[in-house]
Amino acid sequence: MTAFSVKNNISMANKIHTTAVIEGNVTFGDNVEVGPYTVISGNVEIGDNVKILAQAHISGNTKIGDNTKIFPFASIGTAPQDLKFHNEEVFLEIGTNNLIREHVTMNPGTEGGGRYTRVGNNCLFMVGAHVAHDCRVGNNVILANNATLAGHVQVGDFAVIGGLSAIHQFVRIGHNAMVGGMSGIESDVIPYGNAFGERASLNGLNLIGLKRKNFTKETIHTLRGAFKDLFNGEGNISARISKTKNEYKDSAEVMEIIEFLEKNDDRAICQPKRA
Repeated sequence: MTAFSVKNNISMANKIHTTAVIEGNVTFGDNVEVGPYTVISGNVEIGDNVKILAQAHISGNTKIGDNTKIFPFASIGTAPQDLKFHNEEVFLEIGTNNLIREHVTMNPGTEGGGRYTRVGNNCLFMVGAHVAHDCRVGNNVILANNATLAGHVQVGDFAVIGGLSAIHQFVRIGHNAMVGGMSGIESDVIPYGNAFGERASLNGLNLIGLKRKNFTKETIHTLRGAFKDLFNGEGNISARISKTKNEYKDSAEVMEIIEFLEKNDDRAICQPKRA
């Protein structure tokens, strides 16, 4: 005897455990599995081939993309942890091919932050990771165990956030950046940067990440030169940005760093420690 059944006119291709609670305006794609004692309520849209294991909780205005797997005790779509939230209509959108492990929490947006929290594709959220209200998480991002994003954080593609790290509200983590474990990030981390520390500083480039993604030696050498000019050169940061922008104008990777620095020039940037 199987403990799975069809509920609420859900397709026969889906397997919904008889103890699962499905209520509200919940829609399912094809080949969805919902495990024991899971609760799904609200305006929830679940894509094809999604697997939700035992005792997960999904609610709110939440959209979960195809091929995502959600592990036990994850809490997805519950109200944001923001005292300014007063039950306004807000949303959480999760892309495709994500792994959301045990005890992960993800909250929707707030009115003050644009109402949306968005998570990209092919991400891994390890045990206890937290994505707060109004965050923007790119594609192929990894949050290791108990890594936490405060409200309004932006994380670029292929970034890695180490275990037990905390990212302060409104901080930007550039694409291909690495945040070391047990770090407190209070300022923006440039693309390709490597930051760590109790009150984190920039410790060069994410060389391991660059090599794993098969960046050429020439590209890495160019990035190293630009990093030195930006953070160890003469003059103030504005002058160094201008000089680097001119000298490395033919490097797409360096121009990505320059664009990141210029996009929000009022933001504090995580920099190397001074001797």
